[in-house]
Amino acid sequence: MSRIAYVNGSYVPLAYARVHVEDRGFQFSDGVYEVFPVYGGRVANMPWHLERLGNSLTGLQLAWPVSPAVIPALLRQMLIRNRITGGGMIYVQITRGASPRNHVFPSRDLKPTFVITARPLDMTIRDIQAAKGVRVISVTDNRWSRRDIKSVSLLPNLLAKQKAMEAGAFEALFVDGQSMVTECAASTFWIVTEEGELWTHPLGPEILPGVTRRAVLTLAREMGLRVEERVFSLEQAIAAREAFLTSATNFVMPIVEIDGHFIADGVPGPVSMRLRRAYIDKL
Repeated sequence: MSRIAYVNGSYVPLAYARVHVEDRGFQFSDGVYEVFPVYGGRVANMPWHLERLGNSLTGLQLAWPVSPAVIPALLRQMLIRNRITGGGMIYVQITRGASPRNHVFPSRDLKPTFVITARPLDMTIRDIQAAKGVRVISVTDNRWSRRDIKSVSLLPNLLAKQKAMEAGAFEALFVDGQSMVTECAASTFWIVTEEGELWTHPLGPEILPGVTRRAVLTLAREMGLRVEERVFSLEQAIAAREAFLTSATNFVMPIVEIDGHFIADGVPGPVSMRLRRAYIDKL
């Protein structure tokens, strides 16, 4: 069956989905996006994803293309039209619209470009990866200073992911000029210290406010884990008792190796696996 896309108010076969050549998303990366995870045929954490999308729009002074109250119905239509009944993802992209190329913002009357696509995902692959744990490599964090905005400008992330793939790693871990860890190229990074505390980078312009991060923080506190949102170094990460990443489609993914160094004994740790099971149970 052909996949269906939503483009500016119309449902069209994916192969025929088009946006204007002068769309500012294409010309300038002048747009934002949001990934809505689907589990069991249902969008997970939808209110938090919508909230983050709204914050990203505000950060780039972009208008909602439709009322935010309409978007849940559009997402459900995408699940129906693409026959997604298990795992999957819905990708929403909003740009400032199509206008003759000019660096300054065009007229406020410009209609935003609004695109939604959806596809199924086999979540059992993630379960297999989680059982073994994954490898990551560190890379220099050379992104712009507003990483809290989920902008479509992802070239540094793309290059980092490519470098990780070429090294046989699952993810790239961004490290700043002071050797402090920020986050991964497409996920949030966490460690469990020798004292059993759970650490992740505090919110701010240095990192994306991950929705799965938010859910796992809440879950960890409910489980009685000691949690600190604090800055820590790559050296501390390598010396941790456990490490893991979180994202919309990876849930909680144990990390067993950083830059060729095993984390503890090189197998997924008990805290990571407990959090993964508890997170999935709540979806």
